Amino acid sequence: MSELTLPAPTFARTVRGSGPGLLLAHGAGGGIEANYGPILDGLAAHRTVVGADYPGSGATPRADAPFDPDELADQLVAAAVAEGLETFAISGFSLGGPVAIRAAARHPERVTALVLTATFAHADAKLALAAAIWRRLYEAGDHALLAEFLTYAAFGHETLNAIPADALREAIELTAGSLPAGTPEQTELVGRIDVREDLAGISAPTLVITTTGDPLVPAALQRQLAAGIPGARTADIATGHLPFAERPEEWQKLIVDFLG
Repeated sequence: MSELTLPAPTFARTVRGSGPGLLLAHGAGGGIEANYGPILDGLAAHRTVVGADYPGSGATPRADAPFDPDELADQLVAAAVAEGLETFAISGFSLGGPVAIRAAARHPERVTALVLTATFAHADAKLALAAAIWRRLYEAGDHALLAEFLTYAAFGHETLNAIPADALREAIELTAGSLPAGTPEQTELVGRIDVREDLAGISAPTLVITTTGDPLVPAALQRQLAAGIPGARTADIATGHLPFAERPEEWQKLIVDFLG
């Protein structure tokens, strides 16, 4: 496969550290700071970490059309190259997983490794329904109810039950006030993206981290993705959908150890 021409980078970027490259791909309704903030410094201790926010997240303007998965993947790669990284690993969380896979399939000469967490190659009926509810609640303007739904749908059972009632209510209110403007386009892509045909062609060393108590992306769907990538390693983390909130140090260690 010949090298594809990259577009001019347009996504807002977060850059930390020095050393070998690590590109971050965030989840739907999130952002680099929201999804990787607790482990950014740890990841950047020995690597140049580049995180690019999708349209409608962080400082990247919202898109005026549905996302094209290939354009999204190319923009992420362009962000890394713009920061001086010719080759790099990619860490993809949730929606960032299939985006990272698409980037590796389109730019195999640049991607040295993949770490895929709480993710999927395509949405099953449960995930597609959750994404549709997520989008409709956002577009209806009921952000308080959406925040309650996301808290219910994302946190692991034990973690949710361990949060004091006052702290839980405060967290829900914080979520309601921080929903990114690009939520509709990002959640729409969750239900539509499908990279199953790319899996067998992935040659980069890959680690799939399964969030075993995930109410949003079932562990079976995550393991299905891992089984489709030749030679993929697997690891489990006992969290819901949010390892950065539930067990950030453990998540960071799994990523760092694999890349090391």
